[in-house]
Amino acid sequence: MSQSSWDAAQYLRFEDERLRPALDLIGRIAHPGPTRAVDLGCGAGNALPALAARFPGAAVMGVDGSAAMLTKATGFATQQADIAAWTPDAPVDVLFSNAALQWLGGHAALFPRLLSHLAPGGVLAVQMPSMHAAPLRAEQDRIAREGPWAATLARVASAPAILSPGDYYDLLRPRVAALDLWVTEYIHVLRGEDPVVQWAMGTSLRPFLDVLEGALRQGFLDAYRAAMRAAYPPRADGAVLLPFRRLFILARMP
Repeated sequence: MSQSSWDAAQYLRFEDERLRPALDLIGRIAHPGPTRAVDLGCGAGNALPALAARFPGAAVMGVDGSAAMLTKATGFATQQADIAAWTPDAPVDVLFSNAALQWLGGHAALFPRLLSHLAPGGVLAVQMPSMHAAPLRAEQDRIAREGPWAATLARVASAPAILSPGDYYDLLRPRVAALDLWVTEYIHVLRGEDPVVQWAMGTSLRPFLDVLEGALRQGFLDAYRAAMRAAYPPRADGAVLLPFRRLFILARMP
């Protein structure tokens, strides 16, 4: 995903819903006394206060590739860097990443490299959406292939599919002292006009919208709106329920 495509204001329209999985993950991190904690792919920095509160003795830093997002991450040390290639200047005790690593391919190499950045006893704590089979994501790819915009979008894709929980277990378990994996499906209660489309415009829909202009962009959005209204119809009170699956990984080094 290009660094220029992130819109912090759009992303933060659903700040509470996007923060909840981060808080759930932070609450499960067990470390007796970290001195360095890094939020890799921190975005607008909305998880940094919770990470600092969980580990008050640690120096907390956020790392992200988007300068636009980092302008919102005030009050904490930050570093603009490509998270796919980021390397710390010293081992890290807690390496935390919330809804960021799904944008990167090559997880079979990425996750062992992230483990190599940890100090002895250090913890890798990761949360990633697992939504490729859901209409929210699947309809983006289908619509991209089927309209007059198909040629423009021929080489455009959103985040690649993540691995299965079993694949992450096989990859990580031989390398760590302890490993915990779980999947949670959140039911987000959204309101407003086309709220599922507004949600997607803050994240997974960005790569498609960034390369479309004028009538093609509007046509693509109209087709996606129709698909989301059918897949996620409003309830009797007008609310729209968005089931959202997320994979959590906690890995502790020896």
